[in-house]
Amino acid sequence: MAVPHDSHETSYLLPPNSKDWEGHGIPDFVYGQEELVLEGIQWPRDAPGLPEDSVPPSRFDSVLCSAWRQRVELGLFRYRLGELQTQTLPGAVGFVAQLNVERGAQRRRPQSISSVKQAFDPALFNFNKIRPGEVLFRLLREPDLPGALQQEDILVMINVSPLEWGHVLLVPEPTRGLPQRLLPGALRAGVEAVLLSSHPGFRVGFNSLGGLASVNHLHLHGYYLAHRLPVEGAPSEPLDPGGHLHLLQAVPAPGFLFYTSRPGPDLEALIGRVCRATDYLTDREIAHNLFVTRGAPPGKTSHSSALTGVRVILWARKSSFGVKEGEAFNVALCELAGHLPVKTPQDFSSLTEAAALALIQDCLLPPAQAEEVQAALVALIAQDEQ
Repeated sequence: MAVPHDSHETSYLLPPNSKDWEGHGIPDFVYGQEELVLEGIQWPRDAPGLPEDSVPPSRFDSVLCSAWRQRVELGLFRYRLGELQTQTLPGAVGFVAQLNVERGAQRRRPQSISSVKQAFDPALFNFNKIRPGEVLFRLLREPDLPGALQQEDILVMINVSPLEWGHVLLVPEPTRGLPQRLLPGALRAGVEAVLLSSHPGFRVGFNSLGGLASVNHLHLHGYYLAHRLPVEGAPSEPLDPGGHLHLLQAVPAPGFLFYTSRPGPDLEALIGRVCRATDYLTDREIAHNLFVTRGAPPGKTSHSSALTGVRVILWARKSSFGVKEGEAFNVALCELAGHLPVKTPQDFSSLTEAAALALIQDCLLPPAQAEEVQAALVALIAQDEQ
C-alpha cells in the first residue's frame, strides 16, 4: 500500500542514528471523533482485490505505513516482506491464500502455554523486551470520545514476523504485564483503529491463549490485506430478540457476530457485550479468536454487500497449545476469517477449499459443546437487556 511522504509525519520516524533511538521517545497519535469514518469506505465494484494507490490514505494510514516502511528499511524485521503470491481458492467460500514462507520458518517459537487463564510471566519474552525502534507510536483518544476516562495507553509496534503489509501489534500499557485476556480498552482501540483507516482491508484481531496466541502479554494484531474476505458479507441469523448477537453462517467456521454502524454509545455497548462473552469463554478454559473488519449489517447479506459498519466476529474453538508442524497453515484469527497464510510452495500450489475446510473444522468445538456455548452467550446477552 503506497503512502505519500509528508513533512508532518517526520516526528513518527526514527532518527538516522540508532544510538539516538533510546532517547527519541514515543510519539503520540491523537485522534478525535471526526476521524472515525464508517461511511463511504468500499471495495472497487466487481474487483476481488484492491489495486495499490486506489484508496487515498487517512492520516492514520499515512502515519502507520510511513513509520512501518522506515522500520523495513532499517532492518528491524526478521525478514523483508516482498509481494506475496496470492490466490483465491476455487469454491463457494472464497478463501484468500498467500504464500509466506519466511513467516512459517523465521517467526519466534510460541511460548509454552497450558491454560487459557495462564498468568503473565515476566521471565518469558514480552513486549517490555523489544528494541526501542520497534514502537511506532502511542494511540491516544481525545477526551471528547466516549470511554476516554478508562482508556489505556496503546502502543502500536511492528510485528517483526509480518504476515502482510503494515502488520502491527496494539499493546495496552506493556509495563502492567497484562496476560493475553481481552479487555474493553484494548478492544475499543482495535475497533477504532479499523475506523481510523480509509482502507477497507485494514483488519484487527485477537488470539486467546490456546487459540494460537504465541506471547502471553495482552496484544491485538492489525494488518492490511487488499482482498475481500468471506466474513465481511456472510449471512447471519439473530440469536437474541434484541438483535445484538447473531450466528454467522456460510463461512469457514460458524461464529458469533456483533455489529455496529455508529461510533459512540452503540460502539461502547458492543465492546461490553464482546468482552463479557470472551470473559465467559476464558473463565471456562475455552480458547477463542476474534476478528474486526468493516462489513455488511447482519441478515441476508452477500459477498459484494456494502461495508456499512463494523463486524466483530468471535469464534470459540478447541484449545491448541503450540504450533502444529507439517500442516499447510495454523488456524487462528485470520484463517477463521478466510485469509490463509500458507507455509510452503508445495502446500500453496496444492491447497484446495476442501482441505482448508478440513483443517479449520478440526479446530472447532464438538457440536454439543458448541450448542452449550451458544446458549450461554445468548443468556449472557439477555441479562444486558433486563
